[in-house]
Amino acid sequence: MGWYTNVIRSLGHRPWFATVGRAAVPVDRWLQRKTGGRITVIGRTALPTLLLTTNGRKSGLPRTVPLLYAPDGDAFVVTASNWGQQHHPAWSANLLASPEATVSLAGGREIPVRAALAEGAERDRVWPLVIRVWPAYDTYVERSGRAIRVFVLTPS
Repeated sequence: MGWYTNVIRSLGHRPWFATVGRAAVPVDRWLQRKTGGRITVIGRTALPTLLLTTNGRKSGLPRTVPLLYAPDGDAFVVTASNWGQQHHPAWSANLLASPEATVSLAGGREIPVRAALAEGAERDRVWPLVIRVWPAYDTYVERSGRAIRVFVLTPS
C-alpha cells in the first residue's frame, strides 16, 4: 500500500474527515460515474470502491451510493457505517427491504448482486476483512454507539 493510501486511512479516524466525506458523496458518485470508477473524490488509491445501486424502499427509484468494499471470494462486503453517524444510512434499509441490487466497478463493469445482512458468526468472519480495508470502521462503531450493519453482496 502506498503512502497516500496510508495517509487517507489514517485520516479516516478523524471526525472532520467524516464530515468532509459525507459532504463529498454526491461529487464522488458523479466522479466515479464519469470515469467508470477509475477515479474517486480522494483520487486514485489502493482502496477498493464500488457504486451500489439499490431500489428506494419508499420511492422504488434507483439510488446509488459510492462505498468502500472488501473482497470475499466473488462477493463484496460493505458496511453501513454512515461515517460514524448515529443512524443507519438509507441504502442499508433499502437492501433490507429489497436485497436485489447492482454493483458498478472500475471500468464500468456492472454486476447484479443479492445482499445478505451478515449476522453472528458470518459477521464475525467478515468484519476483519472490512477493517483491513478501512480501519476507521472500528472508530465509527465507537462514535455511532450502534451496531453497524454489514452486508455481503453476492453476484446473482
